[in-house]
Amino acid sequence: MSERLLHRLAWVVVVFCVAPIVAAALAALSGDLETWREVLSTVLPRYTATTLTLVAIVGISTAVIGSVTAWLVTVYRFPGVRILEVALALPLAFPAYVMAYAYTHMLDHPGPVQTTLRAVTGWGPRDYWFPEVRSLGGAALMLTIVLYPYVYLLARASFRQQSANAFLVARTLGRSPLKAFWRVALPMARPAIAGGALLAVMETIADFGTVAFFNVQTFATGIYQAWFSLGDRAAAAQLALCLLSFALLLAGLERASRGRARTAGRGARFETMERPTLRGAAGWIACAICLLPVLLGFVIPVIMLGSMAMGSGQSLLSERYLGFMANSVTLAGVAAVLTVIGAVLIGFRARTSPGRASRWLVIGAGLGYAVPGGVIAVGLMVPMAALDNTVDAFMRANFGIRTGLLITGSIWLMVLAYVARFMAAALNAYDSGMATVPRHFDAIGRSLGQPGPKLLMRVHLPVARTSVLTALLIVFVDVMKELPATLILHPFNFQTLAVQAHRLAADERLAEAAVPSLVLVGFGLVPVLILCRTIGRDSPGRSAAKLGTAISAG
Repeated sequence: MSERLLHRLAWVVVVFCVAPIVAAALAALSGDLETWREVLSTVLPRYTATTLTLVAIVGISTAVIGSVTAWLVTVYRFPGVRILEVALALPLAFPAYVMAYAYTHMLDHPGPVQTTLRAVTGWGPRDYWFPEVRSLGGAALMLTIVLYPYVYLLARASFRQQSANAFLVARTLGRSPLKAFWRVALPMARPAIAGGALLAVMETIADFGTVAFFNVQTFATGIYQAWFSLGDRAAAAQLALCLLSFALLLAGLERASRGRARTAGRGARFETMERPTLRGAAGWIACAICLLPVLLGFVIPVIMLGSMAMGSGQSLLSERYLGFMANSVTLAGVAAVLTVIGAVLIGFRARTSPGRASRWLVIGAGLGYAVPGGVIAVGLMVPMAALDNTVDAFMRANFGIRTGLLITGSIWLMVLAYVARFMAAALNAYDSGMATVPRHFDAIGRSLGQPGPKLLMRVHLPVARTSVLTALLIVFVDVMKELPATLILHPFNFQTLAVQAHRLAADERLAEAAVPSLVLVGFGLVPVLILCRTIGRDSPGRSAAKLGTAISAG
């Protein structure tokens, strides 16, 4: 196998990543104008207003919570800070829809909170007002407490990278600690905070499980309802195009933000920040501020899911659930391996042949990161269903054989969707490892008779072994949790843990939905703990660089 063949294979991978996005756009643009008018005059204004409101709430909330908690655990010492600096990242292990199941069970009218309230006060159902969790505000809360770790991890890495000199100069000029933070530290960390908030926003517009469960009408739910409830493929494709445009706009803003600004570095002389100890009330207030997101985002939902699962009468060791886990693990494993192989080919092409073509190659491979799973699913389903119908009609007309759904009825279409969706995650994780390898290693390898494939197998992969394993793990867990593309594309006889949890919750069987949900959370904890270990083990500069790529991927 020659190096040129590896480069061509990299282009093939990118074509597979871009194809569903292009297909979704073409399906929408080729739709009937009457359908476009119907969409524009009826559902589009409502979906746009709801999605924008949700995006604004989640974006601002995650930026505030993530940056404040990151500053407190990085700069100060107070009771429990060592535990909290790791615990603050744990909510990232939860899929947002799993968080919604836990809090709905807890806060609904028959749940333990309202039941206890009525028992203590003696009130009847109509004697008091209680916030409705199944609402736009409830969906925003679920997404915020799950997604703020994006900002927290990136902001914490940025704060650790900053030199104390600028902060100390502000203090000597009479600025209080709060004003010094606002005027000096926060502006230097702005690119990291903005990047984390935009990642949270991208996840928000891609979310389906939470908004569908809370009956909040967004673009994501509209695509699914148009496809399955109304059977209107054209309307689904057109809504997918609208969501695709919005997602690409946000991705462009995120890339432009990183292009114009950089996280402030340590400078020529790096002085570590002397961490003062907050004593008395100040220390306990700081502890409470950092503890609240952990309680809301991890401790309470784990307790609720655990109690629900124990009372559900279901066992993970039953044949049915072992089948769900086997399906999920098989699907995630195959998708992770193929995605990482594709990422390695693209990364090798970009490293060995730098230039404009390689830059476009990387951009094309990363487009799936900016596109919700429902859009990719529609982009794959429309042309593949047409191809299946064409083949079936040809075989029946000429040979009297019904072929059925050869492609759309298989798991390989799901795998292709995952590869397109999560290629950026694998590529960023792989590149973060290769970025530490000096370029002259390639020249040394070639001079020792290791060209092309041998250079990749004997030099690049051994050096980037840890990054490759990290990429496999990130993609594996992302596929395990992915819901909208899985719901649209999965065969009827192939159920996964995510689909099972969603279906049980949709039928209001929340206690039973807790069982597969807990398994998904368990899988999600692994990459989160790896990220926390990365922060604690590396130097501040390396920590910021590695986390920037890892969080941008995940």
